[in-house]
Amino acid sequence: MFATRSLPSSGASPPDSPDANVHRLRLYHTHTGERIDIVYRRGDTFLPEAEQQLDYFLRDHRTGEIKHYDPRAFDILSDLAASVGHPAAEIQIICGYRTSWSNEFLRARSSGVARNSLHMQAHAIDIRIPGVDTLTLRNAALRLGRGGVGYYPRSGFVHVDTGRVRVWCYGCTSSQN
Repeated sequence: MFATRSLPSSGASPPDSPDANVHRLRLYHTHTGERIDIVYRRGDTFLPEAEQQLDYFLRDHRTGEIKHYDPRAFDILSDLAASVGHPAAEIQIICGYRTSWSNEFLRARSSGVARNSLHMQAHAIDIRIPGVDTLTLRNAALRLGRGGVGYYPRSGFVHVDTGRVRVWCYGCTSSQN
């Protein structure tokens, strides 16, 4: 088990700030044990320093390689947490960016990993929100209609991405689809 480590946050408004134009994320990475609490956007402007910190946070945890993330993924996370009634939730990150090496490493061990995964383009994130059933999370992500949504009930996470709208389930029974 990794020790929990907090990354520096942007010097933004406190979480209870009345500024509705502030967009904040609270994340916990299950593989690195790191946490981040960061304002990533003000109004329509994504904050470059925050993006850099999130890119690092979502790096390939196997290789340490960093890739610039599609910032629309951050909006999906924020909007998804709000849509399930937990706007200030600490979202657990199962997987962010993956190098092609990491993707092939995982593909060799599971048929549930796409050859051309959007994780390799820094457009996809696998998540869970404590206290929110993954089926509920999946259905909320589908309602957003903002990209791909994969449901992995046996592994206990949901995949969201900024690609075209599509849906899949890995390891589902007919009652889970």
